[in-house]
Amino acid sequence: MSGRRDTISYINLARQITIVENELKGHQQILSTLPINLNTPVIGITGPPGSGKSTLVNALIKSILQKNKTVGIVAVDPSSPFNYGALLGDRIRMNDFFNNENVFIRSVASRGSLGGLSDKIIEITDVMRAANFDYIFVETVGVGQSEVEIAGLADISIVVLNPGAGDDVQMIKAGILEIANIFVINKADKVGANNLEQFLLKLVQNNSKLNETPILKTIATAFDGIDVLLSVIEEQHAKNKNFDKKAMLLTNKILHLIQKKQTAKINKRALYRHILESIGEGNFNLYQLLNKF
Repeated sequence: MSGRRDTISYINLARQITIVENELKGHQQILSTLPINLNTPVIGITGPPGSGKSTLVNALIKSILQKNKTVGIVAVDPSSPFNYGALLGDRIRMNDFFNNENVFIRSVASRGSLGGLSDKIIEITDVMRAANFDYIFVETVGVGQSEVEIAGLADISIVVLNPGAGDDVQMIKAGILEIANIFVINKADKVGANNLEQFLLKLVQNNSKLNETPILKTIATAFDGIDVLLSVIEEQHAKNKNFDKKAMLLTNKILHLIQKKQTAKINKRALYRHILESIGEGNFNLYQLLNKF
């Protein structure tokens, strides 16, 4: 078992996440002094709504606890349109583990992000890494085609599908399939599971980006195939001792953070007024204005 409870208490971890997520006083100091453990696998769980992502995560938590390991969960929920708070509350859906000393669950609002993740998810995940969990899972909102950004965050991306989730052409268009390190056909007892498996096999064979991507079947509600899935996750993580990929992921993360930092300096209201006045005077040029930034 990891020693994360000696490193940081749940209360302190929750407080640090709140400070970082809301950019409260001291958030920069927290982030700049994090002892980030890059050996802790961050596993992204993504896929269309209704594929059973939360049920699958619940089953994985159970399997991990049976191994006497620790796990941190970041469950990204759709935002309330009124207060930007997490709407669904995955901590309620995962209440079987709420008081378990080896499990930490945090619901995070997506705050309007179209990619299925919260805008602060990179920072929150790094705070979680510093807590020395054995596993960290990030479950996305489940908005389908826009969720490819999970690939820029997770060490391992699991795409969860279920029979009858949509026609094959639509899934190809989504682009979501190309990010998979592991495919999971959940609800594999349903009609169409074998057809979906054959489709994915052809996709893997014809796409060099998906070469040798495992395709697994699970029935999360019955705990069927979950131990196998966890074993494959561990195998994939062992293969990921590839510093090229880690460097690329970190490059993407820092570019995103630089973009956010630069954008934060712009006064949106003042920019709006300037554009409004320029349009009124008939001399507005978008590209001239862009060059000023």
